[in-house]
Amino acid sequence: MITAHLPSGYVLAKLTPAPRQLMPFALLGAVLPDFDMFWFHLVDNRAFHHHKYWVHAPGFWLPVALITLAFLYRVIRPRVNFPVMQAACLFFGAIFMHVVLDTFTGSIMWLWPLNDTLYEVVTVPARYDNWVWSFILHWTFGAELMIWAAAIYLYFKPLPESSLDAI
Repeated sequence: MITAHLPSGYVLAKLTPAPRQLMPFALLGAVLPDFDMFWFHLVDNRAFHHHKYWVHAPGFWLPVALITLAFLYRVIRPRVNFPVMQAACLFFGAIFMHVVLDTFTGSIMWLWPLNDTLYEVVTVPARYDNWVWSFILHWTFGAELMIWAAAIYLYFKPLPESSLDAI
């Protein structure tokens, strides 16, 4: 995925019964794994595939999510008047959705820390000098366009009356 992570977070938040005020948690989670691009370009000098960093490893996020959710449920939730569990679930759900979407064409270390092999569903061949064109002109880019279309549709679609009660 090149462009569809942010709209995928929007779609996730719109399709859940969470209040609108929690949308930023889904949007941040949807793009957070790609913050490694700053390190990749500015520090690491593109030494190796950025999907080899810990922020793209489900084996990192799973224990972080479980520990965080347990802590929020036992300690924070009873003390605050905020849907903290819904916010955390949206955040981590969007992170995992990012990783799943990257698996489609971008490869992910699904077995890390046991194995650092990158797995992908479809390999996009490097047919053009600029790698971006290889992705945009590949048939799999249609999946990104469908995610964008779903996000645009949901943006303009009015909320059902029952959803307004949660806001």
